[in-house]
Amino acid sequence: MATAKRNNVFLSHSDRDRAFVLKLAGVLKRHGVKFWYSGADIVGAQQWHDEIGRALANCNWFLLILTPHSVRSEWVKRELFFALDQQRYRNRIIPLLRKPCDASKLSWTLNSFERVDFTGDFDEGCRQLLRVWNIEWKPEKHSATSNTSKKKSK
Repeated sequence: MATAKRNNVFLSHSDRDRAFVLKLAGVLKRHGVKFWYSGADIVGAQQWHDEIGRALANCNWFLLILTPHSVRSEWVKRELFFALDQQRYRNRIIPLLRKPCDASKLSWTLNSFERVDFTGDFDEGCRQLLRVWNIEWKPEKHSATSNTSKKKSK
């Protein structure tokens, strides 16, 4: 495996779960994990199915966001079947449980995969996910806004 592609992650999800995926993508970016996300990596006028195919061919980790929406998505199912069929994704498919759902609707094989649980605390889910790549979780630092720095009106 080439080290340049060590953490090249394909994010498979339903478009209806976009807000969560954007939040997760921010965490991955902040921790130096390279990823492909359709919402950010497909620009207008591109053949989106070709772009998805190229991304699946170039990534070596498959992160499957499990929600009631994703288990009903034909495209998520297609992406998963591709990943299951590719040797480079062997032991590199990570089901991420965002909301309780019947993952067997996507594939009966998913019951044998260990899941990363995001149904509770988001930070704990991130900690568990990053541990897969031996990356230490660093919570986002929020800058406090000071009222003393604001000018008072006269």
